[in-house]
Amino acid sequence: MEIVILAAGKGTRMYSDSPKVMHSIGGKAMLEHVIDTALTLNPQKIHIVVGFGSDSVRGALGGHARAALFNWVEQLEQLGTGHAVSQAIDDIETDAAANPVLVLFGDVPMITQETLKTVVSCCSDDCLSLLTFHAQNPGGLGRIIRKGDGGVTAIIEERDASEEQKKINEVNSGIMAIPANRLADWLDALENNNDQQEYYLTDIVALAVAEGKQVVATTLSNEMEVMGVNNKQQLALLERHFQMTKAEQLMSAGVTLRDPARLDIRGEVSCGKDVVIDSNVVLEGTVSIGANSNIGSNCVIKDANIGANVQVLPGTQIEGAEIGDDASVGPMARLRPGTVLGKATKIGNFVETKNAVIGNGSKASHLAYLGDVELGENCNIGAGTIVCNYDGVNKHKTTLGNNVFVGSNSVLVAPVILEDGAFVAAGSAINSTVPEGSLAVARGKQRNISGWKRPVKKTGE
Repeated sequence: MEIVILAAGKGTRMYSDSPKVMHSIGGKAMLEHVIDTALTLNPQKIHIVVGFGSDSVRGALGGHARAALFNWVEQLEQLGTGHAVSQAIDDIETDAAANPVLVLFGDVPMITQETLKTVVSCCSDDCLSLLTFHAQNPGGLGRIIRKGDGGVTAIIEERDASEEQKKINEVNSGIMAIPANRLADWLDALENNNDQQEYYLTDIVALAVAEGKQVVATTLSNEMEVMGVNNKQQLALLERHFQMTKAEQLMSAGVTLRDPARLDIRGEVSCGKDVVIDSNVVLEGTVSIGANSNIGSNCVIKDANIGANVQVLPGTQIEGAEIGDDASVGPMARLRPGTVLGKATKIGNFVETKNAVIGNGSKASHLAYLGDVELGENCNIGAGTIVCNYDGVNKHKTTLGNNVFVGSNSVLVAPVILEDGAFVAAGSAINSTVPEGSLAVARGKQRNISGWKRPVKKTGE
């Protein structure tokens, strides 16, 4: 089997400089959704027909893990769907091959593997396979014409349909599987004597019927699965459909969602039992959440592994981090890439971490920056503490042993080591090693000046 994906359209009604197929659903370009589903069918080749913005489309997908299967085809003129498929015909194995050629669309991102398997299975040397659906509003869509016994005889585009034909609500999805050994001849036979003067791929249905071939239509009940995107309203509609589908999958697996309509998943999410996710949470990339963990409202979590019994409090941002069991993060904390929190750690409000390894039981409860730092177990970082890891050119590391206490409003100037049991007095600037069990005091001596007069505002000048 080979697959042709039509992705050449500009999408004028999107009012965007980006090609239509590169607009995203669930954080992934529509075309990438289609490609990933197509790959589950194990095709010999995927021919991607591009046109408007072809360089940007190729650039965005050039790093795909299965890009070796892609054959990029350029459609320089937009002369219809039949013309688009014909641009790939020289690269499709058609000689004596009855294998199906599956035609998909880059702006129909919700199509499923199960549906496509059914369409492909109905295609043979003597049979053309279509995917249709009953539309609540068939306006603008090609109508399925059937004969008395129910067999499909043609697809009529709305602009060319009679008033009687326009009353038909069974419509063409555009997706079809075509026997490869007839594809080239049918494409050559297409004509553009229609209202738009385009070469319609749908006209091959009538050509197949004229040859005595069978035309089988698989009819979907779920219109959303084959909905194409032509404007931002339809994009938003499919985005919400996608998100509700993801939310239902999580709830079916035992996750409690406080408001399923206010969860956004832009990647792959896995959860243990009894996870609770509050409203307005965004999950991006690959996210794993352990059993009995609770994600507060307004959190953004990207590419993170969260252990069991973890509390992520409202307003927290997490990216590229690993969080151990029984930890507490937030509210309003920010964990940046390279953060690793041990068991029963605490990162409190307005604490930012990056490339920080925090040992079991250690905590920074509020107002701190921890960058390029490694903490041992049961350390305490006081409010206002800053790790100065950057000298203007290079980053340097700070290392704390076990049971280290850093008083409030202290500055640790990297590279520096605080050994086990070290204690830093509040307001200190530490730039050299603090030995094990020692107290470090590094601040100016206080002076009290008696009789001091406050300055007053000058007048009369």
